[in-house]
Amino acid sequence: MSAAIAPKDMVFYSLLKPWLGDGLLLSAGDKWSSHRRMLTPAFHFNILKPYVKIFNYSTNVMHAKWKRLVSEGSTHLDMFEHISLMTLDSLQKCVFSFDSNCQEKPSEYIAAILELSALVAKRHQQILHMDFLYYLTPDGQRFRRACRLVHNFTDAVIQERRRTLPVQGVDDFLMTKAKSKTLDFIDVLLLSKDEDGKQLSDKDIRAEADTFMFEGHDTTASGLSWVLFNLAKHPEYQERCRQEVQELLRDREPQEIEWDDLAKLPFLTMCIKESLRLHPPVTVISRCCTQDIVLSDGRVIPKGVTCLISIFGTHHNPSVWPDPEVYNPLRFDPENIKERSPLAFIPFSAGPRNCIGQAFAMSEMKVVLALTLLRFRVLPHEEEPRRKPELILRAEGGLWLRVEPLSARPQ
Repeated sequence: MSAAIAPKDMVFYSLLKPWLGDGLLLSAGDKWSSHRRMLTPAFHFNILKPYVKIFNYSTNVMHAKWKRLVSEGSTHLDMFEHISLMTLDSLQKCVFSFDSNCQEKPSEYIAAILELSALVAKRHQQILHMDFLYYLTPDGQRFRRACRLVHNFTDAVIQERRRTLPVQGVDDFLMTKAKSKTLDFIDVLLLSKDEDGKQLSDKDIRAEADTFMFEGHDTTASGLSWVLFNLAKHPEYQERCRQEVQELLRDREPQEIEWDDLAKLPFLTMCIKESLRLHPPVTVISRCCTQDIVLSDGRVIPKGVTCLISIFGTHHNPSVWPDPEVYNPLRFDPENIKERSPLAFIPFSAGPRNCIGQAFAMSEMKVVLALTLLRFRVLPHEEEPRRKPELILRAEGGLWLRVEPLSARPQ
């Protein structure tokens, strides 16, 4: 259905409003339509290309930390903990051109984002939705404090960027930056104009930047953690991915993934997709019907009903996915997807409100997974993790895996 007929149900999403404002995730109607059109160029491949360097760099920092930990005797690592910091590190560079070194030393801003995500998940489970009561609790006060810190950081970057604009004029300044290939998300938002030439306000830019930081770190960290888990359990697929990457980077120095490489890793891509099917980072989405909706079999969803669409359930439907609990990347072989409905696989949702950042997320996942398998063997932990759906699909008590560094070059 169109976004106007089946808008997002705000019961849950309203908990994010004080933090994320009217960004793409939470806005509706004309404002959402206008912003979606204005933001689409921010995810064009010409903007995404330079980000691949950032993905490589942040992954290298994470791997250096892993090697140090292994040398000190820590071979069991919580993937969620390490990969979340790495994706936040990447995002801060892609969104703000800011390097907090958050993987190596504490960052107030990064700690605030992690705290906000945890507090929203906790509040949702407690069903304490009345704001005035929530803000009287210790959690509510922590939420307010973290919100203030995140907003102050984003506002400061926007104001600093605005201060440098009038000297040359907005368009000249941004076009100069575009030519030097250093356009970040804030630059693109400052450059954005609607059909009438109207620009985004500072408040709108803050909402979109904060939304991207929130949506971009947790979901990608979940996707990467679970694909490493699935490959740890299936060493034959892990080895096939590793050989694909080694073949691609043979005799290349330095060994890093480039933009053009992303299309040359077909089996690794199939492994990521099958993991997103089995363990979708977002397990459910909700829509509220503003009018009666007639289904193809004649049944009617009445106006006013809130529908929960289970992405997890769709991905585990045995009539579409035989043996749905089995991890089998060959389901995504080009020959096998021909007869399958495009709506059978919806890790990034579908329709007009699908994830605008899915190309960004897939690019980052491919870079991180390729480099990780090139340098490490990933092995299962003794205990099988229990899936824990929160804001994103986590594992109870963390997702622990064993990592073994590989020699720099295959012998």
